[in-house]
Amino acid sequence: MPREMLISQFKARCIAEVKRVHRTGRPLVVTLRGKPIARVESVRSPDQPGVVLGARRGRARVKRDLVTFDFSRDWEMNRPPTSG
Repeated sequence: MPREMLISQFKARCIAEVKRVHRTGRPLVVTLRGKPIARVESVRSPDQPGVVLGARRGRARVKRDLVTFDFSRDWEMNRPPTSG
């Protein structure tokens, strides 16, 4: 989650905040009266990939079936009406 900072604070500490964003890689959102107006992000070098494919491999577990079928409604429609 990016940090937020008022525009007046950002104006006073601009260079230090830009250096911090570059060092930590954590973006900064500049706000004016509580509304975001700008986002400061670090620039990646061309040799550094943005997304590493397979980086999360082996970290997810399936706890139950991903797909379920519920035919109960179809079966009730095919039943003859009960008298009583």
